[in-house]
Amino acid sequence: MIVDSALGLIENTPLIELKNIYDGPGRLFGKAEFIQPGGSVKDRAALYIIRDAYKQGKLVKGQGVVEMTSGNMGAGLAVVCNQFGNPFTAVMSSGNSPQRVKMMESLGARVDLVAQVDGVPGQVTGGDIDAATVQAIALAKETGAFYVDQFNNPACVDAHFCGTGAELWQDLGDELTAFVAAVGTGGTFVGCSKYIKLQNRNIHCVAVEPSGSEVLAGKPITDAKHNMQGIGYGLMVPHWDHSLVDHYIAVTNDEAEDYRKLLAVKESLHLGFSAAANVCASIKLMQSGLLGETPVVATILCDSGLKY
Repeated sequence: MIVDSALGLIENTPLIELKNIYDGPGRLFGKAEFIQPGGSVKDRAALYIIRDAYKQGKLVKGQGVVEMTSGNMGAGLAVVCNQFGNPFTAVMSSGNSPQRVKMMESLGARVDLVAQVDGVPGQVTGGDIDAATVQAIALAKETGAFYVDQFNNPACVDAHFCGTGAELWQDLGDELTAFVAAVGTGGTFVGCSKYIKLQNRNIHCVAVEPSGSEVLAGKPITDAKHNMQGIGYGLMVPHWDHSLVDHYIAVTNDEAEDYRKLLAVKESLHLGFSAAANVCASIKLMQSGLLGETPVVATILCDSGLKY
């Protein structure tokens, strides 16, 4: 296969059957989003957002692009903006991993770090995100840049409705019993679930949140600090649609750490904490008996462990 730029490496990711980490009845598949050039599932949304901004006349070549990010969207936007000819600035909480800063800067992005409000390094809270968002909006207005606004931008959902969800259905179709995804902006879960349920309403769609920060499940926040960067901000995301959710599953910090190690050793996949949370939640679901005797479950391997 020949592609004409790095953008051709975005989308159409393979499914990996996770046979070693789960040896029970049924089959577990992980969608290899980490192999995209920015190293995460956010590459898809970054490409859709920039294409859509050009189409609507909100962005022209040479104009700056600004976004608040935990790092993955920033890396994706750095990749995409390079190819479109737009300088990119990422505004990020200082609590996110320094490896993410290094990756974005190596791709030519400017990174503005914002001091944490109530989180600690490696654990970013909703308050930290709010502070970074305020600074990103101000910077975009000050410089005349296009502000991405991933939490509110419908292109984030469209990327997964038209892309990820459709790909899952193409690969598994009616064999699929359940789809499992952790929630950050909600784009991946909502977009994929909408597409999948249009094909077969009986497929279970399961949302994953960090234990103690289960706002979407309707529970009070008891611990806003967790190690799953990019998900579980303790807020009701704008695109959320409760009607798409069949179950909510919580994952603890220890479980995410354990499954991250298991994925590396058993599957030779060096992944991040959100991917580990997805696999952990998928196995919990398969072992629960809710899906029958031999379920087929697909989840998202969100990003590379090289960013931590």
